[in-house]
Amino acid sequence: MVEEMPVARIHGFGGPESLGSEADGIAHAQVGSPASQASRSVAFVGLRNTLLSDVNVISPFVDQLMHFISRFRATDGNFEIELALREAVVNAIVHGNQEDPNKHVYVKCRCMADGEVLITVEDEGHGFENGVVPDPTSPDNLLRTHGRGIRLMRASMDELRFENGASVVHMHKYPTAKPLAQRRTQ
Repeated sequence: MVEEMPVARIHGFGGPESLGSEADGIAHAQVGSPASQASRSVAFVGLRNTLLSDVNVISPFVDQLMHFISRFRATDGNFEIELALREAVVNAIVHGNQEDPNKHVYVKCRCMADGEVLITVEDEGHGFENGVVPDPTSPDNLLRTHGRGIRLMRASMDELRFENGASVVHMHKYPTAKPLAQRRTQ
């Protein structure tokens, strides 16, 4: 049973759940990964979520989205996805939207049948200069309480890129799990 959260709802996947979301449904896409450099057709399911700029929604949202992602991936790499997702949503709410209750965070997640995951997090803030963020491993910054999130996201995901003045972050985790059809037979 899923508890209600103070955001909107997911529709699909057997009824409403407590995320602000819409299911994009199952579709097919032509994708090429750096490993294959060739196009392949894969089925995917996508979700679009709208979150309030309230730090209290972060953990329940991330937990439920990770449950959704786990349907498409074995546990390999899921901790890294969860860490990057949590950091991106915290950054969007706290730094991007400055916890303004009138602003929202938009999260899109696409899970491929082969375990590949693409996540986009967008806030309504003004962004920042990505190249100006201080190195958190520098001796001058070791005791700072902020500045590690972007480094954690980069280390956790296979690809990370920013756009729109860094108010949009795209994260990509390559498939490492067995394809969904193979996992179902085990």
